[in-house]
Amino acid sequence: MAKLQMKPLFCTLFIVIILQHSRPTKSQEVEDESEFSYSENNERGPSRWGEIHEEWGACSNGTMQSPIDMFNQRVQIVSHLGKLKRSYKPANATLRNRGHDMMLRFDGEAGAIEINGTEYALQQCHWHSPSEHTINGRRFDLEAHLVHESANGKIAVIGIMYKIGRPDPFLLSLEEHLTAITDTTEAERAVGVMNPRGIKFGSRKYYRYIGSLTVPPCTENVVWSFVQKVRTVTREQVRLLRVAVHD
Repeated sequence: MAKLQMKPLFCTLFIVIILQHSRPTKSQEVEDESEFSYSENNERGPSRWGEIHEEWGACSNGTMQSPIDMFNQRVQIVSHLGKLKRSYKPANATLRNRGHDMMLRFDGEAGAIEINGTEYALQQCHWHSPSEHTINGRRFDLEAHLVHESANGKIAVIGIMYKIGRPDPFLLSLEEHLTAITDTTEAERAVGVMNPRGIKFGSRKYYRYIGSLTVPPCTENVVWSFVQKVRTVTREQVRLLRVAVHD
């Protein structure tokens, strides 16, 4: 589930990269897993993604690709990065097994986050196991991505790392639905009203860098914000999320 190629460009708490190109992000994640693979031994693996379609060229030629490690030092230190403002609210949602991960899509207005004066509306949340990003070389048991989009098409992602421990309350509320679509590729299940505020951050400290989508088309200029606190999840919860992995 993790894109294997790691890129060095990143920033840590109260560290931000100066974005040289401010073009809006126009391409969303590809959801048809049959077109690509996460296995490097596959002819459609991560190192070949950029060759599959012309519009996926950034996967091979991009200079701001994700995922990365959070402890590389090629950064500019900036103080007073600012508090991450979120105004999430309950909305109807659909759980989808995308084959390469489990995604919770919000079908109504689920609120937004504000970063540097720009509002990004929450679109969906999905989980990767093991984690795609690393912290000082360490890969974690689970990584959540909350994907947001601004009115002009820019993308911002909130990332949360998890290690094995106590159950995660938000995933606990989804366990019945996750079980129902176990081993069923491309299955969808309406889960009713979900409150994204139930996805706990637990910290006002976070890492910030400018990167890309971690699946094709690997679109760049994505604003990544990683919660510094590593949260916990049970082995069973990770197992339920991993049924989507077929590579």
